[in-house]
Parts: sequence; structure tokens; C-alpha cells
Amino acid sequence: MDNNNIMNTADFDGLHEECGVFGAYDFDGEDVASTIYYGLFALQHRGQESCGIAVSDTNGPKGKVMSYKDMGLVGDVFTPKKLEKLKGNMGIAHVRYSTAGGSNFANCQPLLGSVRKRRLALAHNGNLVNAQTLKDMLEEDGYMFTSNTDTEVILYILARYYKGNIVNVNTKTAGQEFCARKSSYPEIVK
Repeated sequence: MDNNNIMNTADFDGLHEECGVFGAYDFDGEDVASTIYYGLFALQHRGQESCGIAVSDTNGPKGKVMSYKDMGLVGDVFTPKKLEKLKGNMGIAHVRYSTAGGSNFANCQPLLGSVRKRRLALAHNGNLVNAQTLKDMLEEDGYMFTSNTDTEVILYILARYYKGNIVNVNTKTAGQEFCARKSSYPEIVK
């Protein structure tokens, strides 16, 4: 037995997995909320602070996104009645363990936004390493933040550079603008 690969359980004080994201799309047009619920339930070990589901119906009115999110565990937050109200054949969901921001309702995901007459739900797992610098740049341009997560920064970057196709958000333009501002505003770079 290799003793170098044995982990000491005394080093752990609980689960710290850093969020979980789950998505589903039903090609037959059926509702996916209950499927997403079970996927999210299976990811519960990745985050125990909050959870949320956002769905949309590709056959229904364009731009309609329904969501529900709250603080707590998946099994406590979502009842059959709440899931029944989430009608849509595609959706995303999130369980949160905060690594950036804090543990409060404003930071529950998925986050919702509007981009050029389209609704968008965004769930994110990970840390955006330059989130504060990007947030400062966006705030200089008048963007107002309601959470203190880096996910909201991503949402606003998408909104800023969206030109009609979310797949083709021009990240090169975003990067060039950021670099230009970085040299123009050296006080935000330390």
C-alpha cells in the first residue's frame, strides 16, 4: 500500500465542492423541470447553500424564462407544486457553494438577464480571476450590480458584446477593450 496517497480525514471539516451545474433539453418538447430536479439533487454534494432552476419553452413565446431559486437544499426548496409551474423543454440549474461573493439570496443562481429583447439564464461554476477588474470597468460604464458574484460579471459581459447570436459573442473585441482600458486606467491594476 502506498501511504503517500492516503488522505487524512481530519483535514476535512465538511463538503466543499464549489457548486454544481445541470442542464437538460427535451427534443420532444416535454417539460424538463422534474428531470433537472433529479440531476440537481444528485449534485447536492457540490453545494448546500442555495439552488435554482430556470426553464424556457422553445415552442412557446420567445424570451420567456421561468425560474425559481432559494436558499437551502434541493429537496427543501423544490416541492412538486413549484416544479409543476416551471414549464419548458430546456433548462439549467445550479447548487451553490460560495467561493466568490457570499451566502445570500442575491447570489442564488441561475441569474436572469435581458439581452437585446432576449431573456438569458446563466449558471456558472468556478471563479473568474479578473472579476473585480471587469466589474470596475462595467461600473464605470453605468452597469449596476445586484449580487456580488463573478457570475453577474459574466452576464454583463455577454450582454455588452451580444450581437444577435450568443455563440458568436465577440470575445476578441471584449479582450481588446479590456486591454485598452487597462493601459488607460493603471489605478485599477495593482
